Amino acid sequence: MTFTPEKAREQFTALTPKVGQQSAIFFDGPGGSQVPVSVLEAMTHYLGHFNANLGGHYFSSQVTGDVMRQARESMQALLNAPSADNIVFGANMTSLTFQLSRAISREWRVGDEVVVTALDHYANVSTWAEAAKDKGVTVHQARVDESDCSLDLPHLLSLINTNTRLVAVTLASNTTGSIVDVQKIVAAAHQVGAAVYVDAVHYAPHRLVDVAALGCDFLVCSAYKFFGPHLGIAYIAKPWLESLTPYKVEPATDIGPGRFETGTQNFEALAGVIAAVNYLAQWGEASAPLRTRLEQSYAQYNQHEQALSEHFLQCLEALPNARLYGIDSGDIQRRTPTFALRFDDADPLPLAKALGEQNICVWNGHFYALGLVKQLGLLESGGVLRVGLMHYNTKQEIDRLFEQLHSLVHLYR
Repeated sequence: MTFTPEKAREQFTALTPKVGQQSAIFFDGPGGSQVPVSVLEAMTHYLGHFNANLGGHYFSSQVTGDVMRQARESMQALLNAPSADNIVFGANMTSLTFQLSRAISREWRVGDEVVVTALDHYANVSTWAEAAKDKGVTVHQARVDESDCSLDLPHLLSLINTNTRLVAVTLASNTTGSIVDVQKIVAAAHQVGAAVYVDAVHYAPHRLVDVAALGCDFLVCSAYKFFGPHLGIAYIAKPWLESLTPYKVEPATDIGPGRFETGTQNFEALAGVIAAVNYLAQWGEASAPLRTRLEQSYAQYNQHEQALSEHFLQCLEALPNARLYGIDSGDIQRRTPTFALRFDDADPLPLAKALGEQNICVWNGHFYALGLVKQLGLLESGGVLRVGLMHYNTKQEIDRLFEQLHSLVHLYR
């Protein structure tokens, strides 16, 4: 089936035009996507018919076990993990990363080193800084290349040495959209025996993750960023899945991914994850395996999102006093359709409020990418205005945004 944004939009109640009202434009995807009806129905169907815990000898508990299994298999396909047992679930990416950092850092010693980046959301920085503080470990932070707000890869690689125990890096910036060449980082880290922890939260709705190709040790993402419910997902490579000693309740399982899953899981969210992955795969050949359908669907998302990015950047060129913090149209394959903007000395806050009054949903601030905004010298002046597109967005929506920006930017300079 051929993807079109119109066919996708029909599946989202939030995107349905309201009679007599100006329809909302959601350019807030990096903060959380809208959710299709299929995901909503899957969650309510589970809660309304099968709500139970694992391990019971009755129908609803057995259905719950099937939901857990299918959710792992769905995420195995989305991430291209070798086994469903590589998939671990948690409350959200941040909580899951803090939890995993306790287990990963158990054997760290004074003299060990950790590398983080200024491009990352601080869920993948503060977690490791706190763990390092507990163990007396040194933390190094790789810079951002200010020319295009991508990661300064040579600087990061220069920080890796025989004392490095872990490198934490994003796959794509949630602020500038810059995509990182993680494979080079993994190769350098593994040469000295260091592990690599990848934040794919922003990347996952835009490009298809492939942990086998990346070769990373850990990778995390959030379902609510790829059209699903609030749920964190981690991929843990097999050696670590078996060798790490997690903090857990004593009677809890010592086998498989359940070792890392504290307490009762959010089973309705797991039902939603299954539906979200199926939503993402729907444009592929129906008889093909799930991973193949995802590859075929994502190829169509990528084509549409690239066209949106090109249109956005063309419109931006005609906007006076606008500055883009990120990769421009000359290397558009290295970015997602997420744009960080400033307009001379205009504070992003009143612009975001004014756009919100027109039902155009954007964000302003630092978006927890604190190192990036600090390095750019923008923290005290309000950060940036962030416009984040998803595959359900259209060129017409971009045009409406720029119509408003042309009338607004001179008011707040």
